[in-house]
Amino acid sequence: MPTLSRRDTVIGAGLAAAFGLTGRLIIEPAFAQKTADPAKGFASYKVGSAEVTAVYDGIFEKPHDPAFIANASVEDVKAAMTKAGLPADFVSITGTVVVVRNGGKTILCDAGTGGQAMGWVGGKMTANMTAAGIDPTKIDTVLISHFHPDHIFGLMAKDTNAPVYPNAEIVVSDVEYKFWTDPAVIDKLPEARKGLARRIQATFPTWKNVRQVTGEAEVAPGIRFVMAPGHTPGHRAFHLSSGTAQLMLSNDAMYVPALNVAHPEWRGQYDQDGATAEATRRALMDRLAADKTMVAGFHFPFPGVGQITKSGADYVLSINKA
Repeated sequence: MPTLSRRDTVIGAGLAAAFGLTGRLIIEPAFAQKTADPAKGFASYKVGSAEVTAVYDGIFEKPHDPAFIANASVEDVKAAMTKAGLPADFVSITGTVVVVRNGGKTILCDAGTGGQAMGWVGGKMTANMTAAGIDPTKIDTVLISHFHPDHIFGLMAKDTNAPVYPNAEIVVSDVEYKFWTDPAVIDKLPEARKGLARRIQATFPTWKNVRQVTGEAEVAPGIRFVMAPGHTPGHRAFHLSSGTAQLMLSNDAMYVPALNVAHPEWRGQYDQDGATAEATRRALMDRLAADKTMVAGFHFPFPGVGQITKSGADYVLSINKA
């Protein structure tokens, strides 16, 4: 989706069908982006000898919804956003992909929105990668944490569904893959997710470059999958190690840190299994705090990397400056 102007933006019928919609969707001018993009859309840092580049893809300024957090009110959410120094009139959900260069390979960690995820002003990843000196055509491996639109639509060309990275190996959890590609799952999903499952089933099984991985295997040089279910059945974090240095890509285990780092008990509607997601969140944050491991989150404020600390029962995320 290109940056929204003050004019209405219309999503065409082909893309609407991919989302399970029956017609054209008009996004009102009130949803034009209010948050400024970063002055520079990428930030690089080292983890041991590995070169890591955070690449900004866009933002979802989510309107408040009483159903968003099952066990917190809209006023609770607004108060948490204010405490985090963020606007209280919407929920800020940024998207930042990570590119790792290690062991002679270039690894893309999740694929972003492709400018196609509903509500997002996204699709800025490719231009920001190029600005960072990363050639998208030279990606060797794409690691996919889970199959939500903001993480996989960047794999699929808009309208045609043609593979964007046909020569890269796409690595996914076998649990996640089997869940979403099961034809029987469509009838079990809420209406809002049926279109997503149909698009996945029309694409992923036709691609020859997808590798399913069981458990916590090494999936790229220095990177292992870490089981982190709950957000989706096969959701995975990625653990990068180089020498004595470590980085955990938590992906969507803590997808709105202003809310579910500060309040890990809050059950969000984007978590498929709220109880399991909470248990995963707590276990992962306990591990990060105890090991003093750097953490990068797909939806953390850009550049999306920092540290989790713990004070008593409370967790705190500190983001490093770009």
